[in-house]
Parts: sequence; structure tokens; C-alpha cells
Amino acid sequence: MSTTKPQTTPPQTSHVLLSYPADYVLLVTINRERQMNSIPFEGHIEMGQVFDWFDAEPNLRVAIVTGAGKKSFCAGQDLIELGKIRSGQLKVNPGLMRHPLSGFGGLSRRQGKKPVIAAVNGFALGGGFEIVLGCDMVVAAPGATFGLPEALRGIFAGAGGPPRLVRNVGIPVASEMALTGKPITAHRAKELNLVNRISPSQDTVVDEALKLANDIAAISPDAAIVTRAALKEAWETGSVERATQLTIEQYNGKLQASENALEGLKAFAEKRKPSWKPSKL
Repeated sequence: MSTTKPQTTPPQTSHVLLSYPADYVLLVTINRERQMNSIPFEGHIEMGQVFDWFDAEPNLRVAIVTGAGKKSFCAGQDLIELGKIRSGQLKVNPGLMRHPLSGFGGLSRRQGKKPVIAAVNGFALGGGFEIVLGCDMVVAAPGATFGLPEALRGIFAGAGGPPRLVRNVGIPVASEMALTGKPITAHRAKELNLVNRISPSQDTVVDEALKLANDIAAISPDAAIVTRAALKEAWETGSVERATQLTIEQYNGKLQASENALEGLKAFAEKRKPSWKPSKL
């Protein structure tokens, strides 16, 4: 467990659990196992606040998101709640019936600063899969599945999943997944480059994600932010050169003038391990 605790107080949460399994690492567990980790409207707002806090917290560098239990990573929107709202059984402030700007679960359309890894312990369907597509890296349990079943229910996956899926796998495969609603296995997802690695077992999926997280936490937090920005810009804009220009315009001067840039060069010259400071970018 982490010996480096956050400097600031995290948001109050009732739909997710927050823990710190290693230095500089936040673990966010969607804690609705009985509801297949589906997310109600309050949960989306809550998770958006959590990841906004994560980006601003000096002692956190990378996050992992997973689901409680062994069956589901996230089954998408809480359709039971939605049905009760639409039938009038449940009264909800219309202003709360939304996703944050960062999307489904605060992740599907997130820009953010710091990387997030999805540790997919079970099925990731609908909005759950859209969360996965919004993360920077993905580790899947051997039995995990991924899909966009919305069309089978007469609705549309509107949290950014379909266009991002096209970016990752191309339109023929994305069309097959979205228009048939049929899920794919973890191994098929790995073949399609939707998954970085498959854990040895379901029980080790978070541990496997933590290996990636520790590698990221070991580099300069400034370099991690800027490198991720360059990757995300290319993915979102579709222009390699424009992505480079935007990243340089936003970050390069600040990065070159940072304490961590100087520390990295000094540590290299002195043949020692760098001692990174919290990012000020």
C-alpha cells in the first residue's frame, strides 16, 4: 500500500471506493456490485469530481479504475433508475440527469491531464465500454467481454464510444460491434489493440494494471502529462502535425523550465535515480 498520501481531501463518494495501492497511484472501484456496477446519474457527477480532484492532487500521478466483484466492470447506465424516472416512480432534479463534461463515469470523454488505466475485471458493456475507450491503457481479465449493445435496445451509445472505437479499430470492425450489439472477448480485444495486456487470472487484473501504473509513476510527472497530451491530441484531432503543434504551444515552455526537467538531466549526468517533484503544469 501507498506511503505517499494525498495532500488534499478527496470528494465524498457513495458510488465508488477510493484507495491508494502504491505510491502516487489512485484506485477507483465502481462499488455497485449488486447492480452489475451500472452507474446512476449521481454516480456520473461523483466520478467526474473524483477525476477532476485526481488531476489537481499533487501526490497522485496515475489512476486505475475497476469494478467491484468478479462479474462486471461496468454494465453502463443504471437502467432501473432510468426506467423509474421515466415512468414517474422516481423524482430527480432534471439538472442532475446528465453526465459531466468528461462523459460517462467522468471518463468516456475526459481530456484531463494524468493517465488512467482500466482494469476490466468482467463485462464492460455500453457506457462501461465507453469508459474503457476513454482510458489511456487497458488491462483485461481473461474472461472479460466488451460491447455496445445499445442498438439492440433501440437506443444509441452517445457517450463518445462509437467514434472513438472507429479511431482504434477502423470502421468495419466498429460497425460490426455497434450495429450487431454483439460483444467480443478479451482475447479478440487484444487482437484489435483495444487491450494492452490480459492478466493471468481474474484475481490479478488490478495487480497487472498496477504494474503499468508503477512504471508510469516512476517517470517525471511533468513528462507524463505532456507526453499523454501529445498522444491524446493526435487521437482526437486525427492530425499528427497539428497534435504536435498544439502540445508544444500548450506545454513545451513550461516543461523545459520545470524543476523536473532539470532534475532528469542532472540525474542522468550523475548516474543516479531522479527525485521527482509534484507537477506544477
